[in-house]
Amino acid sequence: MDRFVIQGGRRLEGTVRINGSKNASLPLMAAALLTDQPVTLRGVPDLADIGNMRRLLGELGVEIAGGPAGDGRAETLRVTDDSESHARYDIVRTMRASICVLGPLLAARGRARVSMPGGCAIGDRPVDLHLRGMEALGAEIELDGGDIIARAPGGRLRGDTIFLGGAFGSTVLGTANVMSAATLAEGTTVIESAACEPEIVDLARLLTAMGAKIEGAGSPRVTVHGVEKLGGADHAVLPDRIEAATYMCAAAITNGVLTLEDCPLDCLLSVTDRLEAVGVRVECVDGNADPLRCAVRVAADRVLKPIEVTTQPHPGFPTDVQAQLMALLCLADGNSVVTEKIFPERFLHVAELSRMGARLFRQGNTVVVSGVRTLKGAPVMASDLRASAGLVLAGLAAEGTTTVNRVYHLDRGYERMEERLAAVGAVIERAGESA
Repeated sequence: MDRFVIQGGRRLEGTVRINGSKNASLPLMAAALLTDQPVTLRGVPDLADIGNMRRLLGELGVEIAGGPAGDGRAETLRVTDDSESHARYDIVRTMRASICVLGPLLAARGRARVSMPGGCAIGDRPVDLHLRGMEALGAEIELDGGDIIARAPGGRLRGDTIFLGGAFGSTVLGTANVMSAATLAEGTTVIESAACEPEIVDLARLLTAMGAKIEGAGSPRVTVHGVEKLGGADHAVLPDRIEAATYMCAAAITNGVLTLEDCPLDCLLSVTDRLEAVGVRVECVDGNADPLRCAVRVAADRVLKPIEVTTQPHPGFPTDVQAQLMALLCLADGNSVVTEKIFPERFLHVAELSRMGARLFRQGNTVVVSGVRTLKGAPVMASDLRASAGLVLAGLAAEGTTTVNRVYHLDRGYERMEERLAAVGAVIERAGESA
C-alpha cells in the first residue's frame, strides 16, 4: 500500500484549480442508466471511486468513451445493453456511492439486484431510507445473500409522497436515488425532507437537461413529475466543494497563501464562516464571476483563534471537512470544540493526530481541541478518506517527517494530491509500503 512522506514546515503559495466533484459525479454517472441516449459529463475527476463506478456501469451495459483514456476531463456514457441489472459485490464493496445505481436501474429496467455497499469505516450508514423510498414508489424489495433485490410490478414505478428524514437528518444518496427513479415513474412524486446538498442540485440540473421535470431541488421538498422517456445531455460537473475546503485549510495550516480557481464559493458559506472566525481570510478575486466557479484567495493570520463547530446537513458545516478543520484547530491559540452530528463515530483521526502532539479530548460525539504551538512529525495511519486529508494537512505543518500510511483511502477522493501540493511548495512524495 502506498504512503505519503511529508517534510513539514513549508509554506504553501501558488494556484490550485479545483476539480469536478466526486460526490456529484457518481450519481451523475449513474443517471446515464436512465436513457439510451449519450450523456456527456465534463470535469469528471480521475479518482479511484470514479474508476470503480466506470467498471460497475460497464458491467451494467454502459459504454464509456473519454475519461482517463481520452482527455481525462470529459466522458460520454451510453447504454448499449440493458439486459444486466446486477451490481456485484466485488465492485460495490469498494464504495458506498455504488448504491446510487439502484434507483436508475429500477426505473429504467424494472428490476435491480444491488449488493449491500461498502466504503469508509466512519460509522453506520444504513440503506433503509433508500429502500423505503423505492417501496413508496411501488417497488417490491427483498434481501438475498447480501443483495438488495428490487422489482417494479408491471415494469414501471408510480409516483407518491415520500418522507426521507432519518435519525441523523436527510440522506444525500437516498435523495439522489429516489429523485432519479421518480423521473420515469408514473405520476408525481413529492420527496419530503430531501437532502439540500449542492450535489443534489447538480443532479437535478442534469436530469432536467435530459427531459425530467423537477421542482425544488436544493430545498427540503422536491417534486418530480414523471415522464415517459429521457434523452441525452451535455453537463459540466459542479466543482468539488470538499476539495476546495481542504485546500483552504492547507493554506491556513501552513500560514500560506493559495488562489483556488473554479472554486464553488457559494456552496461553502458555512466553511468560510468558520474559517474566518479562526482568522483565515477568504475572498473572491475575480469580480462578477460565477459564484460556483470563481477564483478565491485564501490566507491566514499568524495567530489562529479557537472556535466551536458542529457538523450538520447542508447548508450547515459539512462532516466531510471536520477532520481537516480539526487539524487546523490543533494549532489555534486556545480550546476549540468540534461536535459531529452526522456520523458520531467519525473520529478515527483523533488518535493519529495525538501521535503528532495534538491535545485532544473526546467525549461521545464531541472533541475538545487544546491548541499547541507545534505538531511533531510521526508515522500515522489513514483510516478513511477525509481523515487521510486531515493527517496530510497536519503533516504539512508539523516539524520533521510525517509518514501517512494507507493513502489508498485518499486516492478515492483527491486526484494526485501529492503532486498538486508539491506544485505549491510542499515537500511531499508518494512511496511504496515500507519494509
